[in-house]
Amino acid sequence: MEYTVIIILILILGFLFTKRLNYKSKKANQLIVDNSTVLDVRSVLEFNRGHFKNSINIPLDLLSKNIDILKKESKPVVVVCSHGIRAASACTILKKNQIDCINGGSWNNLK
Repeated sequence: MEYTVIIILILILGFLFTKRLNYKSKKANQLIVDNSTVLDVRSVLEFNRGHFKNSINIPLDLLSKNIDILKKESKPVVVVCSHGIRAASACTILKKNQIDCINGGSWNNLK
């Protein structure tokens, strides 16, 4: 009985997490259709191995030093990385600098 409850909870949490990721991807893709800038915060090496078309690369550790590049953006910036963790950190930095952004998660999820 206990294992059944645990399994059901895991399935529910997995479903909710997947639904949230799909929502983020849809919102990010809509912003891209509307010509928002895609910012990839992975390292230069990772970026050079593959990236979303027309994205710009500013590695997370260099973002604060290059914040002025993004201050001119009039639309929200879609921030991506390999899994969304660095993108979340980058969004925190951008929002502290009054730059509207969304965590787009993995660059591979963009269309």
